[in-house]
Amino acid sequence: MCRLLAYIGTPVNLETLLYEPEHSLIVQSYQPREMLSGVVNADGCGVAWYDLKKGSEPFIYKNTLPIWNDINLPSISRYVESNNILAYVRSATSGQALDMSNSQPFQYKNLSFIHNGLIDKFKKTLYRPIRTQLSDEIYQWISGNTDSEHFFAMILNKLTANPDKTIEQAVHATLLELQEMALSYDTYALANLVISDGKRLVASRYATKQPAPTLYWIKNGPNFPNSVIIASEPLFTGNWQACPENSIISVGEDCDIRIEQI
Repeated sequence: MCRLLAYIGTPVNLETLLYEPEHSLIVQSYQPREMLSGVVNADGCGVAWYDLKKGSEPFIYKNTLPIWNDINLPSISRYVESNNILAYVRSATSGQALDMSNSQPFQYKNLSFIHNGLIDKFKKTLYRPIRTQLSDEIYQWISGNTDSEHFFAMILNKLTANPDKTIEQAVHATLLELQEMALSYDTYALANLVISDGKRLVASRYATKQPAPTLYWIKNGPNFPNSVIIASEPLFTGNWQACPENSIISVGEDCDIRIEQI
């Protein structure tokens, strides 16, 4: 399992979000409290952030080092400020390569994506069925071999085939399809994710086999006014709300939160 967080609201320095909370993503990398499997997240880290004044595509930073050993990220974090941020620390599934192509966040044009979860026995079950259904464009886009990137590819496949479809609709349809595929191939999937287009966040807490990994949200938390944070674990003491299992959570630039049960 991995740990993730997403932020939208008043612009903040990455340092304020990543390093300063008492149970920050840095702490969660070596001392997580609520992981379903694994004990550390030592297989890399990554951050996506947006500056829409400089274009619609996100800036991406990632590394295969444990986040606590990354000597560059602290300096970058003091400099970078954004109102839309995704961040991630990785606990790699056994057998998956520890390289940049498998590191998150993943990006497609203006979309960035992070995922906490897995498809059990992915290479033996859903790897080929997922790839078979993809358009040539999305098939060629994939550069790694993780279940996470293929799950993003399923969402992208729906968005590119139906340009009028919203991210929420694409995520909803993909989760239902994933449920059917998991049943057909006698496996299960855990699909906590966040997608950003720079203007909003769309997240899910979902599992084809209970329990789903933990996911929380907080609005206007201490030291983070006019904002919403979504995270695998609470970063600090505050009014954190557990996202309902099997739900999609949407947050716009106005920080209005909408929750849709699947």
